[in-house]
Amino acid sequence: MNALLRRILVLSAIAFAAAFQQTSASAAAPPPSPLGRKIADFTLNDSTGAKRSLAEWKDRPVLVVVFLGTECPLAKHYAGRLAEIDAKYADRGVQIIGVNSNQQDTLQEIAAYGKKFGAKFPLLKDPGAKVADQFGATRTPEAFVLDRQRVVRYHGRIDDQYSVGSVRNKPTKNDLLDAVDAMLAGKPVAAPLTEAVGCLIGRREPSKAGGDVTYSKDIAPIVQNRCVTCHRTGQIAPFTLTDYADVAAWSDMCLEVIDSGRMPPWGANPKHGEFLNDARLSDAEKELFHKWVEAGVPEGDPAELPPPRQFAEGWSIPKPDVVYKMPEEFKVPATGTVDYQYFIFDPHFTEDKWVYSAEARPGNREVVHHLLLFYLPPGQDKPKDRDPLFNAIAAFAPGMPAIKGDERFAVRIPAGSKLAFQVHYTPNGTPQTDRSEAAVIFSDPAKVKKEVRIAAAFNFKFLIPPGHPDYAVTAEEKFDADTMLYTLTPHMHYRGKSFRFTAEYPDHRQEILLDVPRYDFNWQIVYLLKKPKLLPAGTVVHMVGHFDNSANNPLNPDPTQTVYWGDQTWDEMMIGSMTVSQVDQDVQNAPRVEPIRAAKDDDKGEYRVTFRFHPKADDPELPKSIDAVYVAGEFNKWKKTDHRLSGPDGDGVFTTELKLPAGRYEYKFVVNGDVWKADPGSSERTLEYRNSVLHVK
Repeated sequence: MNALLRRILVLSAIAFAAAFQQTSASAAAPPPSPLGRKIADFTLNDSTGAKRSLAEWKDRPVLVVVFLGTECPLAKHYAGRLAEIDAKYADRGVQIIGVNSNQQDTLQEIAAYGKKFGAKFPLLKDPGAKVADQFGATRTPEAFVLDRQRVVRYHGRIDDQYSVGSVRNKPTKNDLLDAVDAMLAGKPVAAPLTEAVGCLIGRREPSKAGGDVTYSKDIAPIVQNRCVTCHRTGQIAPFTLTDYADVAAWSDMCLEVIDSGRMPPWGANPKHGEFLNDARLSDAEKELFHKWVEAGVPEGDPAELPPPRQFAEGWSIPKPDVVYKMPEEFKVPATGTVDYQYFIFDPHFTEDKWVYSAEARPGNREVVHHLLLFYLPPGQDKPKDRDPLFNAIAAFAPGMPAIKGDERFAVRIPAGSKLAFQVHYTPNGTPQTDRSEAAVIFSDPAKVKKEVRIAAAFNFKFLIPPGHPDYAVTAEEKFDADTMLYTLTPHMHYRGKSFRFTAEYPDHRQEILLDVPRYDFNWQIVYLLKKPKLLPAGTVVHMVGHFDNSANNPLNPDPTQTVYWGDQTWDEMMIGSMTVSQVDQDVQNAPRVEPIRAAKDDDKGEYRVTFRFHPKADDPELPKSIDAVYVAGEFNKWKKTDHRLSGPDGDGVFTTELKLPAGRYEYKFVVNGDVWKADPGSSERTLEYRNSVLHVK
């Protein structure tokens, strides 16, 4: 059953960038404002190794000095913007200068950064962060505008397009340009101080010293267990943490995000539920990291390092039965917001397919935010809103493992279905291309016992008032049959504040299954229960999501707007999804369809359908004594006692045969002529009435 817990079949979105670019309230107090400070001349090497001094640009009336880092996500996003400003303002006496004070960034890496993003302005290396200290710079990117006397007249961000986990289509405030324009016009800067948002400058230098707490003995095991799954080459994290030099350089940034709870990403309240994928650091691990940083990040004895973690090359699932690629390559623009992209193709399935292991893999990890492979049911050519959620096959998102399941528990793809990729792209500052793919392993249909499916509740009918700081929206899902629960996933957008799942059992006892007091859109976490939970028939799972539409929400796209349901992140959603299977289900008892007369022209043909019903003795939906079982459905206008099943046989199974033309039919069994029961063998049920669905063809 633990293998089944690894199923993650829900939409997610997700950004390491957000966790590493936010100013933490728990960080040390900021240094005094540099406004009015005169910057002394300095000399640094540029990315070619040539020496460049501030005095070199003495004829320029305005200097823009921006502190940058080669791996910081926001510094990447804004490199192209700075190149545009440089090209536009150079003839007006403005000089852009990039300074890199990160100890971990080499001249070669700085040169590659400039080439990649088209930065023709000087990029200088600041050993020991001495120039950063003179300016009072702490983050990347962080901008300073100097007048002709080299006095700081503006300090802060470049604009407000890129922020903590959110991206606007275009900036609404151009703080840096406004300051430059004012100074060129001989006017005072209207807003001279804004908050710089980005990565901490890496000031730490490697230390060979030993001590009570060292990297080799104490910190490396923590990083290997908690971080390197994503913080390694080729993965979604913005920088690597695979060796001592990396971790030492990023240690202050790591400490900040650990203290603020942003890393490792985890939102569940520990008072409710136990989860297999709980990512939190223990208090002891946090204390070790603090002691190590306070001691000056000593390396210790490399002989004490744990063996490096091994990661599978290529696919992490066993050998796939098939690998599906996007039917065409997609061109991702350098900047802006890209709507969700859909790529649909026909795999020509002539029979139902059952998937028990699957893995989605982005073709270009720099720009793929999340990736889903899902199916479109037979006869459907375009995705419907629910398809990516309810019909998911494989998914990729930061930290999301591949699905490595049990062949007895599988996801059904109906015969005749098309497949589709949904891809969410996030531009990284340069034009990119992508052609993502997914691999699947099919179950032997004769071995499948239960269908794994998504149960979810929605609320489309909400209107969040402008400025409301804590607007509640509710939804619920009732389970009519005994159900095993494996995962829980809340989904909202940028105004999402908190989310809670509460089970109300048939005896009216209530239990909080999952409480997320600080919801973060950037981490669409699938919470995998440590032990599957039985939801008895009649259980109602209540869900409540709270939304912050106030100006105090830094992610809020526009607090003056009334907010409705919508697909875009500036709209809102309220979805609570669960991965479940039905306790009494055995798909080996599904109806058997055999052709009698093949379809021809307008004749739909004729088929023999054998219905089988194997009641469970402990099924609370059924009467203790079963005298008769009938099958009723669209084929007999739901007359509940028209078609009686014979039996039970020696195995306790009731059976009957019907002759039906090709088509889709909804049906249920009727026990003793009055108790309606969905077919436990059916692999498809309607969302509204939970009728069993039969495809005759």
